[in-house]
Amino acid sequence: MARLAPKSLTLSKCDRQELEKLLNRHNIPQQIALRAKIILLADEGNNNREIGRELSISRFMARRWRNRWLELTERLIPVIERSQDEERSGTPAKFSMEQVV
Repeated sequence: MARLAPKSLTLSKCDRQELEKLLNRHNIPQQIALRAKIILLADEGNNNREIGRELSISRFMARRWRNRWLELTERLIPVIERSQDEERSGTPAKFSMEQVV
C-alpha cells in the first residue's frame, strides 16, 4: 500500500513573519507557539512524522494542524485566529446577561 505524502503547505512571506513574531513573544500561550512551530516546519518541507519527532508530538496532531491551516488559509482568516482552538459546542447559557449582572 502506497503512503500518501502530506498536503503541501507554502507560507506567504507575510504569514511566515507573523508566525515568527508569535514565537518571539514572551506572553504567547504554549499551545499557540507549538502550532506556529508545526506550521513553520511544514513550510520547510518536513512531513508529519518528522514534525512529530522534532516537537515530541504525534504525527496525527501535526497532520491536524497542517490540514486546519490549509483550510483556514482559503478563508483568509488572520494568522492568530488560525492558530487558536475552534469554538466548542455546549449547552446554551442558563442565565441571561441581565441575570448575571
